Amino acid sequence: MTRTPLGTTLPDFPWDSLAQAKAKANAHPEGIVDLSVGTPVDQVAPGIQIALSEAAAEPGYPQTVGTPELRQAIIEALARRYNMSGLSENAVLPVVGTKEAIALLPSLLGVRGTVVIPEVAYPTYEVGALMAGATPLRADSLFKVGPATPDLMFINSPSNPTGKVLGIEHLRKVVHWAQERGVILAADECYIGLGWDDENQPLSILDPAVCDGDHTNLIAIHSLSKSSNLASYRAGFLAGDPSLIAELTEVRKHSGLMVPGPIQAAMVAALGDDDQEALQKLRYAARRAKLMRALIEAGFQVENSEAGLYIWATRGENCRDTVNWLAERGILVAPGDFYGPAGANFVRVALTGTDERIDAAVARLHG
Repeated sequence: MTRTPLGTTLPDFPWDSLAQAKAKANAHPEGIVDLSVGTPVDQVAPGIQIALSEAAAEPGYPQTVGTPELRQAIIEALARRYNMSGLSENAVLPVVGTKEAIALLPSLLGVRGTVVIPEVAYPTYEVGALMAGATPLRADSLFKVGPATPDLMFINSPSNPTGKVLGIEHLRKVVHWAQERGVILAADECYIGLGWDDENQPLSILDPAVCDGDHTNLIAIHSLSKSSNLASYRAGFLAGDPSLIAELTEVRKHSGLMVPGPIQAAMVAALGDDDQEALQKLRYAARRAKLMRALIEAGFQVENSEAGLYIWATRGENCRDTVNWLAERGILVAPGDFYGPAGANFVRVALTGTDERIDAAVARLHG
């Protein structure tokens, strides 16, 4: 039998290449400040923890589509927080973390042709396309897509890693272009609740101001990992075109891709508690202000970074040189080349350090 292991067709896992820089940062006498990943460090709100524990005794299999309570909580939270109206219970679907959902989306939709991804992009978009046997195409404008019609297009606003927010006219143009051509448009909106510019707040593709109330061929991808610190819970969900949600639900049912019951209960609590989300945003805002100022004073230029959990910064040199410069000071960041060739002169600095570690990073940058 001849076979090609799937892992051999994928890019190297990018964080493996940071081993040497991480060792250098770890050697700092006051310890490492690891700002290379977007993993939350703050405690899950007590109400969410209680909801999780109260559902812990349930022995049965959870529903792939989610409990009625969860689906209703998703619909209400999206309308209340992000002006996403017109959703019904058959237009939302919980997923086992949005990285899984993004990686599997092309495969579950049967995509074999072209998948458009941003030029500077979360690596899982490319990986998902390759896993499906599709061809990824990096393009930030419809002009670069060319005359060919792709099967699927990923957009990401606010962007990971750049923090860029796509404006309403850009979003409207992309939505209408996709709907006119029958292209599935998947919008990664996992950072939508973390906008820092009052005049340029992130919008969903399901906002009526963007899509005119027509959800055809649209999928919005959402996560509670960032806004509610639920990364360890693997709590995400999709919303959009009911026909696409039904297609994904059917395949996920066959595959056993179910969000555990206690996690679904915790998600209901998180979606119903806007205060815990607002408090977490305030924490990130304070950390961002400190880091942004320290980086600029240390000679960095910050670009975009209008929303999300990251500062996109450059010293006008190859990103690996910048990674090493920071590692010498005990600070570990992600090199921009993780996210595509266009990121080669940038680094991504995460806000996901404790207040004490953020203060340590600021002191080292000033030193």
